[in-house]
Amino acid sequence: MNLSEHFTLDEATYSETAIRMNINNQPDEQQMANMKSAAEQLEAVRNVTGALRVNSWLRLPAVNVAVGGSKVSSHMDGWAIDCSSSAHTPYEVCQLVIKAGIKFDQMIHEYGRWMHISFAPEMRQQELTIYKPEGKYKLGILTEAQYHAK
Repeated sequence: MNLSEHFTLDEATYSETAIRMNINNQPDEQQMANMKSAAEQLEAVRNVTGALRVNSWLRLPAVNVAVGGSKVSSHMDGWAIDCSSSAHTPYEVCQLVIKAGIKFDQMIHEYGRWMHISFAPEMRQQELTIYKPEGKYKLGILTEAQYHAK
């Protein structure tokens, strides 16, 4: 089943952790509605970045706990997507989203490996970076110079 033109329910609910631990990761009606809305908004991201690979989308509470996710993660409601691009670094993907003026609730450039983007209704336009210099996790906004210096 398609959530939008380019994003499917199968990729949105896929979780190796859920499979390995035999945890249900299928959405209820509200989560499905949220995922369809998020998918339509993710299409705008895809339009400026090219094809995207979904790394993680829906994580029901048991899956979220199993992967060590935030207790308030928008993944549990179907609003948040972790994704990457073969054509751009995660930092570049984030910059393209900002440059295009795409509205989002939260966008996090995580560990130089993927972009987390949430389309929760608050639409705070919160931009963050999580990275691990000297073995310690840091949260803040990573400048382009800091990104390239890693």
